[in-house]
Parts: sequence; C-alpha cells; structure tokens
Amino acid sequence: MATMKLLVDILILPPFNLILLAAIGLFLLRRHKRTGIAVISMSLVLLYVFSTPVVSGLLTRSVRAYEALDISDLAKPEAEAIVILGAGKYLGAPEYFGDTIRGAALERVRYGAFLHRRTGIPILVSGGDPWKTGSSEAQLMQVVLEEEFGVSVTWSENKSNNTLESANSSRSLLKGEGIKTVFLVTHSDHMARASWAFRQAGFHIVPAPTIIQGTSSFEGLDLLPRANSMRGTALALREWIGRAWYAIRH
Repeated sequence: MATMKLLVDILILPPFNLILLAAIGLFLLRRHKRTGIAVISMSLVLLYVFSTPVVSGLLTRSVRAYEALDISDLAKPEAEAIVILGAGKYLGAPEYFGDTIRGAALERVRYGAFLHRRTGIPILVSGGDPWKTGSSEAQLMQVVLEEEFGVSVTWSENKSNNTLESANSSRSLLKGEGIKTVFLVTHSDHMARASWAFRQAGFHIVPAPTIIQGTSSFEGLDLLPRANSMRGTALALREWIGRAWYAIRH
C-alpha cells in the first residue's frame, strides 16, 4: 500500500510528470512534429513556472487556510486532548544510534509540547509504520516528547497509515475517555485535509497549525527557478490532490 502510494505521488507530481510529458513529446516528433514540439514546449514552460518562487508561493498559500492559535485559545481551552499527527521518520540515524524523527515530524512534536506546557492538556501521538521498518511514528514521537522535551504522552496510536486512518484510530482511543474536542496539531498546509478527516471521525476540532508562512513582497529574483520552489509546488499540488481524493471517496 505504501509503495503504491509513493509510486502514484511520483507519477502525478513534478518533476517526474513533466519529464514524462517531455518524453511523450519526443515520441510524437517523428510522426506528428508540430504536436511533439507543442508537448515538449509545454513541459518546459511548466517546469519553469512550477520552479519559480512566485508560483510556488501562490500555490503554497492556497492550501493554508488556518491561522495560528490566539493566546486566548490557550487561556481557557475547550479542547480535552492534543492530537499530534506523524510526518515520517529518520531511519538509522547514526548520531542517535537508531530510528528517530526529524523535519516536519519534529516541528509538530515541538508545537505539541508547547501546547501541553501552556495548557496541561494530555497528548495523543498518531502515526503507524506504513513501510514496516520496525518502529511506528507514534512510538518515535513519544520517545522524543518524553526524553527530549520532558513531556508525557498519554495515548499512542500506532496503527494508521494515512490521515483518515489516524482520525478513525484516534477516535477509537479517545471515545472511551469521553473526549470529543481536541487540539489538532499538524502543518498549516495539511490542516484543512486533516481537520476534515477528524470531523468525519466525529471529533470537534480546534485547529492548531504550525509552520505558518505569511506573504512576502515580490522581488525580481522570484521569477528565477529554484529547486526548493519546485518542492513547494509539489507539496501544494499533493495536498490539493489529496483533498480531491478524500472528496471522491466520501
């Protein structure tokens, strides 16, 4: 399942889909020269456009619909639990002598620990082991929270392979506790899809997004292609595709 999901991501997202489009154009050149040139030109134009900071920024902002929590949300919180969603693992980390988390997962864990210290609300970590590497994302997040941040984890959901499964499995864990309202911790660009999934599972959500990037003024250099801009474009397109898939399934 995880392999198939990764393959689909590779096929439909840049840069591979643009390389594939160019290859189709080259194949068409021999028999349909104009069509082949048009297809190749399209692939190059899209490669340029998707690699520019200005377009990447627009797409990234289009999937960020939630603002940061206000201090008043933490003074008298209505949430009864903090749910932190997993975001991958750092396998075989030599400096840590084993598996751990990094990047997006670490950013979410840090913000979950911050919310816990401000509110005292118990934490649920959620994330399975889709690649069957040994440790679940939830287990690794719990270790970091407890050993590095000094924050205890009350519940660990370690069976889910995606956001929908995470929502349903978290509901199963918290239903017996009578908990219906949660702070949902994930990245701002993932929050809309995650909130939808958790509401479908029966939760009342208080969105607690992290890594919220504001607008920046336009500069001439924003028209020059950059590698990190292509990555931002791919992540934004992946989020839109994920939302469309959820809508089709439900």
